[in-house]
Amino acid sequence: MSRPTGRVLTLLELLQSGGTRTIAELAERLGVDGRTVRRYVDHLIDLDVPVEAVRGRYGGYRLGPGHRLPPLMLGEDEAVAVLLGLVAGRRTGLTTATATAGETAAAKIRRVLPRPLAARVDAVLESLAFTEPAGESAAPDAGILLTLADAVRHRRPVAIRYTDREGRRGDRTLHPQGVVAHAGRWYVTGRDPGIGEDRTFRLDRVADARLLPGSFEAIEGPDPARRVLSGFATAPYRHEVTLRIRGTAEQIRTRLPASVASVTALPGTGSPSPAPEPADAREPDRSDTSEASEASDGPPWLRVEVRAERLDWLPPVLAALDLPFVVERPDELRELVVALADRFARRARRS
Repeated sequence: MSRPTGRVLTLLELLQSGGTRTIAELAERLGVDGRTVRRYVDHLIDLDVPVEAVRGRYGGYRLGPGHRLPPLMLGEDEAVAVLLGLVAGRRTGLTTATATAGETAAAKIRRVLPRPLAARVDAVLESLAFTEPAGESAAPDAGILLTLADAVRHRRPVAIRYTDREGRRGDRTLHPQGVVAHAGRWYVTGRDPGIGEDRTFRLDRVADARLLPGSFEAIEGPDPARRVLSGFATAPYRHEVTLRIRGTAEQIRTRLPASVASVTALPGTGSPSPAPEPADAREPDRSDTSEASEASDGPPWLRVEVRAERLDWLPPVLAALDLPFVVERPDELRELVVALADRFARRARRS
């Protein structure tokens, strides 16, 4: 590479770092005079790099938006950060468009890394392991994601074509409040103006998104991430579970996050009346004493509501919480809890 070409690339890297650079600053960094800086800028413009001239006392040159992506100059640390981000995003399912887009972008960066650095990056990738399984969800279309993000920023209504989990297709109108990434999937949440209710849609099930005329007012209430999590906790499922648990919300959230359960305060701080238990499932005297002790002090009782397709996972979770609780409904869950307690008691007595 000739020295002038190398300086042109250095100029591009300086402009890509952001802000307006004066001619004097650029000349000093490149080791040339002002006239040569202007000639290098002309070279970049000939390559369709959108360099803008800024007039005035603090004028100079800056990089502006263009009709296509210009050549991108990355430092070694920046290249490694982007490369690892692409790998992690593809592994967790938080990529857009097709998987090949992330793969080709990573391949381009990997191809131009200096050999010593490329070998070290390869060592990281070969030794890297993930505790979570690979994301299996279909990636959303990048164009749809950009359209929805634009609608959120400018508060524009949007029409979407959506396929629900039952396979039914339909057209919806949405006042989008935000785009949320959660557990390897992308979601858009907002208000359906037709029914006046909050709705959340998976982006990989959105086949088309189109901006509509007009605008809407911001909706008061939780932020988009909380809307999505509360939507998971209140979605219709086979079982509706109501519990009373004595403890703090923080303690309960360690095992029952906001995406699984809703936690609300109960009036008063006394112990609720527990549902009657079979005589052979109670520990005489000792349990009654402990319940009386728990009622006298400690944190308040909270109502916890869970919706679930299956109940067998809940008794171990309640055991792991190690907090006083009462099952209000359903009876099936109460029976599962008693059965788990009996199994624990039998196994603990074995020599």
